[in-house]
Amino acid sequence: MYLLENIGRLGVNSTKSVVDTFSFARKVIFRMFQPLTYNSAMRMVLVNQIYFTSVQILPVFLIVSIVLGSLLIGIVFQLLKQLGLTDYFGNVLMGLIVTELSPFFTVLFITLRSSSAINTEMAVMKVNGEIKTLETFRVDVINYLLIPRIINGIVSLVLLSSLFSIVLIISGMLFSWVIFGMSLDVYSNILLNSANFSDIVISLIKCAVFGFFITLIPIRYGLRASYEFTSIPIAVSGGMVSVFTAIIIIEVLSLVTKLF
Repeated sequence: MYLLENIGRLGVNSTKSVVDTFSFARKVIFRMFQPLTYNSAMRMVLVNQIYFTSVQILPVFLIVSIVLGSLLIGIVFQLLKQLGLTDYFGNVLMGLIVTELSPFFTVLFITLRSSSAINTEMAVMKVNGEIKTLETFRVDVINYLLIPRIINGIVSLVLLSSLFSIVLIISGMLFSWVIFGMSLDVYSNILLNSANFSDIVISLIKCAVFGFFITLIPIRYGLRASYEFTSIPIAVSGGMVSVFTAIIIIEVLSLVTKLF
């Protein structure tokens, strides 16, 4: 009975957490499509967030993309050659590496760098009473703090994932010449014939959904912190676990979507 009670309690708490998250998401999405949300203060915060998330990390992201992309492309192409599956070269490059692995590695990179920072930032602001101060001065917390960070997450994921895909394609061009002796014209034709417009659209939508939830969930958990400093690590750990769970669920749903 004790085991069943724990399972039931976990199920109830998980269901309540999911319902609360989607309720919070609905409120945020509604605000995102209101013109009054985009005042001068909000636009200034949005520009700063995009700079800190996308522009400031660009050199590091490029280095990681080149190293990781070259390693990934080299291993996959070598396996295709050894297994005699060179006919599936284009499908593997576009269908797996570019449209699947590129968004996944990008969202992991941004999550480890930015989601934890947003989670901690919101929790510290809640503990220090900064959220309450903003509300006292009638500053809309959702418009001023939440919407810029969430839009930044969506924009950053789409742009950085596209950049990672470009790096992978360039690496693929180099390794296809080294491993298969493939010319640039042949490589370009294979890419064009293997590119599926619906897969690219699904990949971009998935990046946008990734960006939305890896910022929404840390914000929500940060705002749920109490006014004690000991609640900060609890809020951060709970938020990050939920973020990685959301990433897995979104990835699985995108794969199921492709099956139909």
